Amino acid sequence: MQEGLGDREGCCFVCRSIMECPEEILAQIFSYLPLCDRYSASLVCRKWCQTMTYPSVWYYTEVSCEFGTEDHGLQQFCQLLRKVKHLKIVLHQPKEVENRNTAIKVLHYATDRDNRLQNLSISCTGEFPLFYSGEDILRSIEGVCLNETSGLSLREVDFRDMPFTLSASLIRNIASRSPNLQKLYINNMTLVCNVTTDTIKEVLMLCPELRVLGVFYASLSEKVLSVLLDPERRPFALLELYCERTDKYVPAISKEFWTALCERHPALCVNVILNHTLPAKKILKILQPGIPIKTLELITYTYLVKEIQFVADNYCSTLERLVLQTTSSEELNSALVDLALRCSCLREIHCYCVVSRDVVQAFLTSCPDLWRYTLKTVKEPHPWRCTVLR
Repeated sequence: MQEGLGDREGCCFVCRSIMECPEEILAQIFSYLPLCDRYSASLVCRKWCQTMTYPSVWYYTEVSCEFGTEDHGLQQFCQLLRKVKHLKIVLHQPKEVENRNTAIKVLHYATDRDNRLQNLSISCTGEFPLFYSGEDILRSIEGVCLNETSGLSLREVDFRDMPFTLSASLIRNIASRSPNLQKLYINNMTLVCNVTTDTIKEVLMLCPELRVLGVFYASLSEKVLSVLLDPERRPFALLELYCERTDKYVPAISKEFWTALCERHPALCVNVILNHTLPAKKILKILQPGIPIKTLELITYTYLVKEIQFVADNYCSTLERLVLQTTSSEELNSALVDLALRCSCLREIHCYCVVSRDVVQAFLTSCPDLWRYTLKTVKEPHPWRCTVLR
């Protein structure tokens, strides 16, 4: 009986403590809530409702565009979205027109002329309508960029999880409106890449502060990347490259050019994804020695022993994450053991085929920074879960 009474007293004390919190602290707490929960919190009392108008609540905001999820929050807070600086729009079930319309409304609220939106991220999940290309979403983004009165001061744009074919004009307009852009991710793994090399060169010229770029490999060339060799250019930090079938028509960037680029930007890191549509003979033409590869994903479903040996020979000092979709064999086991012994900087290894126990032991003993891995010694039902060490 006394224990129950003590529990109730403790709960009352906690409730009183929360209600008595300074508004500045409440604002920080509310900033972590999704929009629907911010709406619920605003109904608790007048103080919480008033705190919800603090700019710090809205600085980082993620809006889930799913029918029935954020309806009340959007009605209540549509004006407050003008305070958002970092906006993430999550479009669920794009087949629902209402969800797409909500995403477009959120974008327009957050780019009101009185705001200065700095970061924009859009991701899509769920089912898509047949033959849907995202035209309404893309048209809205481009319209915001073309509207000279819209509230944009973009530093980061992330479209990696928005699987619509991006046009050269859209990317050009984003760059034109964002001279202070620092991060641009347009490597969204669609079937077709319409962003040309000339467009990327123009982006690099229009955005001298750009230091992180995620693109299709087909959108790059040595001529494009030569812009980064300018002695006045700010240090470049990261290139993310997505390689797919059209790269068989694209000249590979040479070892000599990568060497020159790394000399100009010694802190440069490169992340590469090679898609299964890429011809196997093109893999080692793209993976040149001297590339400072930090993350490598070989999603090829092909025999990769030669490629793994190449990785161990050339990227042992920089490689931190490796993902493989390949075929089991004794030769693969030997190649992976050798890679574990030489790539001591590895933090993650994910191999989606059965490997030997020696492979698992080699990575556990030879890679002191390893914190997550997917290495199965027997076949398991998919999806395979990774093992987390720390």
